[in-house]
Amino acid sequence: QVQLVESGGGLVQPGGSLTLSCTASGRAFSTYHLAWFRQAPGNEREFVSAITYTRNTDLPYYAYSVKDRFTISRDNAKNTVFLQMNSLKPEDTAVYYCAADRAFFPASRDRVSSWNFWGQGTQVTVSS
Repeated sequence: QVQLVESGGGLVQPGGSLTLSCTASGRAFSTYHLAWFRQAPGNEREFVSAITYTRNTDLPYYAYSVKDRFTISRDNAKNTVFLQMNSLKPEDTAVYYCAADRAFFPASRDRVSSWNFWGQGTQVTVSS
């Protein structure tokens, strides 16, 4: 089992940058696949990005809406996954959630039900 705690959210102007962190407690962090989702008011939770654990290679996945603007990475020594967000837009405003699971299926990576462990979320607001 793993517990996840997000941090790094805040208020940023359009075009700005922000880095979210998600730190995990529990064992064998390096064997978990990790993801970021977000949920804006009135909307369903949506997939943002994922990074898998595949032996010695970590493979990133991105939603089309954030590709080339967001970068996901992980530091297994610190039990932390990061989401670097650049060129932020007002439509990026949402609560951002970290998720983890031992199993990963690329075709269903964007489904909330595919991820068993969740953090409490951190608010990101993009506004001038």
